[in-house]
Amino acid sequence: MNSTERPRLAVRSPGDLAAAVPYLLGFHPADSVVVVAVRGRRVVFAARGDLPEPGADPRPAARHLAEVVARQGTDAATVIGYGPAARVTAAVDAVGEALDRTGLLVLDALRVTDGRWWSYLCAEPVCCPPEGTPYDPAASEVSAAAVFAGQVALPDRAALAAQVSPLGGPVRVAMRRATARAHRRLAGLTGEAAGTGLTSDPVRSSGVAAVRTAFRRHRRGERLGDDEVAWLTVLLTHLPVRDHAWSRTDGRDADISLWTDVLRRSEPELIAAPGSLLAFAAWRAGHGAVAAVALERVLATHPGYSLAVLLDDALRRGLSPAELDGWPATAGPVLRRRKRRPRR
Repeated sequence: MNSTERPRLAVRSPGDLAAAVPYLLGFHPADSVVVVAVRGRRVVFAARGDLPEPGADPRPAARHLAEVVARQGTDAATVIGYGPAARVTAAVDAVGEALDRTGLLVLDALRVTDGRWWSYLCAEPVCCPPEGTPYDPAASEVSAAAVFAGQVALPDRAALAAQVSPLGGPVRVAMRRATARAHRRLAGLTGEAAGTGLTSDPVRSSGVAAVRTAFRRHRRGERLGDDEVAWLTVLLTHLPVRDHAWSRTDGRDADISLWTDVLRRSEPELIAAPGSLLAFAAWRAGHGAVAAVALERVLATHPGYSLAVLLDDALRRGLSPAELDGWPATAGPVLRRRKRRPRR
């Protein structure tokens, strides 16, 4: 399940809402059920889940989706199913019933397929014909407003996941060599410190410097070199360095861009920290879908990484990015609890 808060869009019809959803999510949904929540007359939140497999009970997933939406402090919601009627209808009905039980007003329940929408709550053929109502996202004022605001709607979720996928070819070869050099550099640093009996932590000091350089250079529009990225990813395996980077990461575009670049160039065994930092930055910016695909990549190879587990749990529960204020300082006790309770 993906949830996100995006810049507010005003809609005036089911067609406008259908046109807005891809920009609310960041991609065009397929085989999905989406809940679009409003506060007053403005769309302020959207949450998406996969349609249940044929024959599966849709109610457990529907209850979870409704609970996520209910936490957002919204007034009402519209449920939209994307896909064939045979799969959509039961899912939309289950979500609508679950929303009713939370006390949220269900404004409409729609199915969207192949450029047409149908309403489950309207039986008037004049406004809701049985053959569906066509809509043109390209001609919608909502789409124009979203594009003007800098929002993007990728073709599908796979295209979103591709934005955080590893870079291959010559980049991967260069990064493999740079990472080997970074490991040798780290071994020399720790060996030198041990030999001199230093009481300070040279790894943390080097990490703080590397993080500071990375942020400064990226915010100036400069791209880090291979050795800089490799050195940063090796240092980020040291938790004090990771936490220092976390404390300086926010929802700025430059932060999202930095950690996306570092994640895509990292060697597979080193993606946990940059992927989690990207997820945190994306979530702070309201890009819940980007956070979700970043966490999926991290947890696929590092299922027990505490920061990724913590963020994944919070994202699935639909916590507002505003509730992250004060992190990571306030997250220490939560991280320790999560370490004692392994993710199943």
